[in-house]
Amino acid sequence: MSEQANAPTRGGVLIVDFGAQYCQLIARRVRELGVYSRITVPDRAELMLDAMQPDAIILSGGPCSVYANDAPVLSADVAKRGIPMLGICYGLQWLTQALGGEVTPASDGHEYGRTEIEHGGDSPLFDGVNARTTVWMSHGDRVANLPEGFVSIASSGPCPVAAAAHVEKRIYGLQFHPEVTHSEEGQQMLRNFVLGIAGCSADWQPGDIVERKVQAIRDQVGDTGEVVLGLSGGVDSSVAAVLIHRAIGDRLHCVFVDNGLLRQGEREGVESLFRDDYHMDVHVVDASERFLTQLAGVEDPEVKRKRIGHEFVEVFRECAKGYTSAHFLGQGTLYPDVIESVAAHGGATATIKSHHNVGGLPEDLELDLVEPLRDLFKDEVRAIGRELGLPSSLVDRQPFPGPGLAVRCLGEVNTTKLEPLRAADAIVRHEIESRGLQENLWQYFAVLLPVQSVGVMGDQRTYENACVIRIVSSDDAMTADWELLPTEVLRIISNRIINEVRGLNRVCLDISSKPPATIEWE
Repeated sequence: MSEQANAPTRGGVLIVDFGAQYCQLIARRVRELGVYSRITVPDRAELMLDAMQPDAIILSGGPCSVYANDAPVLSADVAKRGIPMLGICYGLQWLTQALGGEVTPASDGHEYGRTEIEHGGDSPLFDGVNARTTVWMSHGDRVANLPEGFVSIASSGPCPVAAAAHVEKRIYGLQFHPEVTHSEEGQQMLRNFVLGIAGCSADWQPGDIVERKVQAIRDQVGDTGEVVLGLSGGVDSSVAAVLIHRAIGDRLHCVFVDNGLLRQGEREGVESLFRDDYHMDVHVVDASERFLTQLAGVEDPEVKRKRIGHEFVEVFRECAKGYTSAHFLGQGTLYPDVIESVAAHGGATATIKSHHNVGGLPEDLELDLVEPLRDLFKDEVRAIGRELGLPSSLVDRQPFPGPGLAVRCLGEVNTTKLEPLRAADAIVRHEIESRGLQENLWQYFAVLLPVQSVGVMGDQRTYENACVIRIVSSDDAMTADWELLPTEVLRIISNRIINEVRGLNRVCLDISSKPPATIEWE
């Protein structure tokens, strides 16, 4: 479906992506305010403006300089439509240059990290914001001369134009990034712009869009089409399955692939819930040997992901041949999956990692994709799941990556390494969930390192692998902070893994945030 077809008839915030790695985070912050947001790239901006008729435009940051030959090109007419605009970092610099100002390299070099800015307190953009506040800077250029009608409304020591405004035209710019949590009052600034200056209506509620999603699936699949869906039992594929099942009923055929990379009890739980409780057509394929053969000798994580993704698609494609009208492949793809796998909407964003349901799809795929969650974040998917009546044990469960334990088993993946990893992971989950400690956690799991170290067990020298425990909190997986369990719980987890799991003699704790690390190790 095209961007135009997916856009709401009127209103919301259109975000123009100049290649910012976390452009989706801007969209996420706007939706937190109860306002619909959508992302497009510069060369589609005018088309989307006509189709969406947004109440406001936000221009993202980006890695280029506005005066560089390879800088993203956006028509200056966008800034002359009379729509309230907010430029962030590169977005401010583009506004400056497009409207007749000047951008130059910063005389004192790159400004990066936490910076204190000061504002005069008379701009509506800073209503309720402390006169001195900490923000996150990341730029090597700066505004040297503002366009006519603009004034500086905030500054920092090295940056005389940390924020600018043309009050009459309701055009604002920030040299820093309000969307990241490091900008301590950034969300208040976004609130002031979106709800105050632009006057957007806070009427976006994810749970309210269920019927629109269902109707969109019916329109795409038609009255006779059938869908094959890869069901993992995770939140994303489960919500996608229930949405598609509500739309087309028995014409949905769920395929659960046991790829040999699952956690303990995964296969049995999925079969019981969806086949017995939800009465869906669930076909279980035991392809563990097939997947492990493809992974033999492979150590590069990107190659792992792509091979796993390719095998998933091949299994689905083979299963689809058993249904005469199954010309559609259903997936639980989310917005963060898209931004981390490919350049955002055709834009300049750098690839972080391939997701099995995005980056692994072949060009000659013979099935049309049905992805009802592609424009949503994880918490929005959970809201839809609750609206659909899914149990909290499923809706609130921690995410599990598509490639499964393969991206938690560093180096070559084989049964010898997977068995201790699976057992250690089960211990971590049991000790956390049996105490109810999972409520505020995003993910908690074990990672197996192909690193051997000396240990002593029963007066005997051991030389075995190390296990890492990863525990993080997050709102949307775009950023994450490491969390620490009570010391006694960590002690129990460590003792159980070392005493009960053969092949492991050392347990470590990962205390890395995202960024700079990712949540998964590969």
